[in-house]
Amino acid sequence: MYIFVTVKPHKLFARERSAIHCEVPVSIVTAALGGEVEVPTIDGKKAVVKVPAGTQSGQILKLRGKGMSIVRSSMRGDMFVHVNVETPVNLTDHQKELLREFDKDHKSHPKSEGF
Repeated sequence: MYIFVTVKPHKLFARERSAIHCEVPVSIVTAALGGEVEVPTIDGKKAVVKVPAGTQSGQILKLRGKGMSIVRSSMRGDMFVHVNVETPVNLTDHQKELLREFDKDHKSHPKSEGF
């Protein structure tokens, strides 16, 4: 007898051995100033992730022990939160002007300095 098992991909989580990966949207304000974001876990609960000031899109934050259970062990893997900084849409004219004023200081763009 052969048994074939197919596992469907989850809409929020991706598994890599005992590690879990999850992409989380973060507002541009939280990414720039720092703060906290609630993220779902595989247990169905929420965990709080501290987002450091100056976080860039694509940065990975780690939650220890929030991943999959390790076989024959009481330990659990880690959860890796991939930050996706959201760009605001439908801005008012005043908000656009504030962003243009902010953009005049090119010292606030760390990745483009060496480009």
